[in-house]
Amino acid sequence: QVQLVESGGGLVQAGGSLRVSCAASGRTFSSYAMAWFRQAPGKEREFVAAISWSGDNTYYAASVKGRFTISTGNAKNTVYLQMNSLKPEDTAVYYCAAHPVLVRLLRGQYDYWGQGTQVTVSS
Repeated sequence: QVQLVESGGGLVQAGGSLRVSCAASGRTFSSYAMAWFRQAPGKEREFVAAISWSGDNTYYAASVKGRFTISTGNAKNTVYLQMNSLKPEDTAVYYCAAHPVLVRLLRGQYDYWGQGTQVTVSS
């Protein structure tokens, strides 16, 4: 069974840092682009960051650029999102997603989707 499992969420004060992880299992994801999305209560899901299957290309939403960094582990079955200088508006459930075609992932299309991890930033 193919799964994406997020972890590492929690409560952090504004200005702090947090790293969330997404572990992929059930198949090889080395040829998949990976991305993070988030959804805050009462708001639509939004794109956060994405990384190409090679790891050579990364993309960020304007709201997180310069503060968040997406990366993959050596086996490329794990994707990380390092979040620095967190703001209360970053509070959301963070989801990871995978698709073989990066441009489709950037459009919100996915083959696999995780269950999410809660990130709460207090002011």
